[in-house]
Amino acid sequence: MLIFKVNTVRKVVKTVGISPERKKEIIENFKMHPTDTGSPEVQIALMTERISYLTEHFKIHKKDHHSRRGLIKLVAQRRKLLNYLKKIDKERYHKLIERLSLRR
Repeated sequence: MLIFKVNTVRKVVKTVGISPERKKEIIENFKMHPTDTGSPEVQIALMTERISYLTEHFKIHKKDHHSRRGLIKLVAQRRKLLNYLKKIDKERYHKLIERLSLRR
């Protein structure tokens, strides 16, 4: 009877996009109250950061069409959240657009 020892392999997972420290920093800058992590402002700011990361990624990896599809979906989702924010509170919408330096 043969017994094989299996070595444990540790994989290093590289974070794609936003580092946890950067994510906390964005949440701190855009939160509406002390425990806020999911307001439209925070979500839009996080999406904007991911969009800018992916835009830089595509300058190097021009043929990465699978990630490009993700970018298009992300932009559409951010657009929907911006429209929602504009509908519920125009003042918050304009402040956010100005803070993120988005066109419109």
